Amino acid sequence: MEVFLLLLIPLIARFVNRYHKTGSVFPAFFLNAKHKAFLQTNFEFYQKLPPKSKKIFERRVALFISSKKFIPRQMEHITWEMKVLISASAIQLTFGFPKVNLSWFRYILVYPESFYSQTNKQQHKGEVNPRAKSIVLSWKDFVEGYLEPDGRNLGLHEMAHALRLENRIMNEDYNFLNHEILEEWEARAKHTMKEIKDGVETFFRKYGATNNEEFFAVAVENFFERPIEFNSKHPKTYRTLCRLLRQDPLLLENA
Repeated sequence: MEVFLLLLIPLIARFVNRYHKTGSVFPAFFLNAKHKAFLQTNFEFYQKLPPKSKKIFERRVALFISSKKFIPRQMEHITWEMKVLISASAIQLTFGFPKVNLSWFRYILVYPESFYSQTNKQQHKGEVNPRAKSIVLSWKDFVEGYLEPDGRNLGLHEMAHALRLENRIMNEDYNFLNHEILEEWEARAKHTMKEIKDGVETFFRKYGATNNEEFFAVAVENFFERPIEFNSKHPKTYRTLCRLLRQDPLLLENA
């Protein structure tokens, strides 16, 4: 019996270590040369990173994949390419927060295209469900969001919703957004949303005026996809978002 326990201790240690690192008991995932080459070809944010930052990005993408369960809906399976790109969108948004892994959200549900949501009985392209600890995406719309940098990006949009929720949920990632900067952001968002509702032409699409959460998600899309225009038309709002997310896409544009 004692011999059996001695043999069991290393296995338990490995399990605990993996759980501590990933927050999950899902199989560990590691990016190999093929995965990295795929990112280099298909993910512009990664392409622009300096070599040292690329290595950090790779590790965080692998950790994100290892900490989530990817669930196909109305499709047979989810490929490694899909996992890598979806995870990359999450790390793109959270890259300024080395320890934030959206740990509350354990499940990534992927549909081939828009789906009927039981939440509000409507067709959705994506949604974030904190009760189910899930992020739900239409793969067709996710891909289209990265093909054209027009300020509409489903992956970034839904990850932005998840980020705001993660900041409020009391877990290991709780309250990572600076409170003072967040208050400044909310004030600027309130002003811009009023302008949109009053019919003033702004840089942001009208959907951003729906509420604070949607404005943040729309702003995040434009922050990464159209940083030059964003900074030109709303410089103070852009700089506030840079400080809030601890990164500046313009630095990559000028690299």
